[in-house]
Amino acid sequence: MSLHGNYDPQNIFAQIIRGEAPCYKLYEDDDVLAFLDLFPQSFGHTLVIPKRAAARNILDIDADNLCKLIRVAQHLAQVLVDELQPEGVQVAQFNGAPAGQTVFHIHMHIIPRFAGQGMGVHATSKADPTELEQLQARLVQRLRG
Repeated sequence: MSLHGNYDPQNIFAQIIRGEAPCYKLYEDDDVLAFLDLFPQSFGHTLVIPKRAAARNILDIDADNLCKLIRVAQHLAQVLVDELQPEGVQVAQFNGAPAGQTVFHIHMHIIPRFAGQGMGVHATSKADPTELEQLQARLVQRLRG
C-alpha cells in the first residue's frame, strides 16, 4: 500500500478504538490509546494510537494529535523502562508498506530491547495471552502508582 490513499475505518486499530476488537489496554484518554502488541518483537512491545485522528500515517495527521500521540509514547517508554529494565528502548513509526507499515492507522511502536536478544520479526508469532495479561497488570499498576 502506498503512502497515499483513503483511510479505512475497518482497520484493526479503528475496530479496537470502537471496542469491536479486544486489546490488552495499558493507557487510554480522550485522544490516545496504548496497548500491548499481540505479535511482539520483544517482551513489552507496546502500540500507541490516536483515537480521534483518522490518519493513515504521519503525512495525514494534524500536529495537535501528533503531539498528543508522542507525549503518551514518551511517557509509556519511561514506564516500560522503569518496569522491565531493558538495556535500550526503540520507538518507531512507519509510513507506507515499503517502510514496514502493516496497519494503516498511524501508530507508534515502543519496543524494549534487551542485551543479547535479537528482535523478533513482527507478526510471526503470537504472544501467550496469559503472559500478556500478567504484563498488562504490572504496567497498569505502575501507571497508576
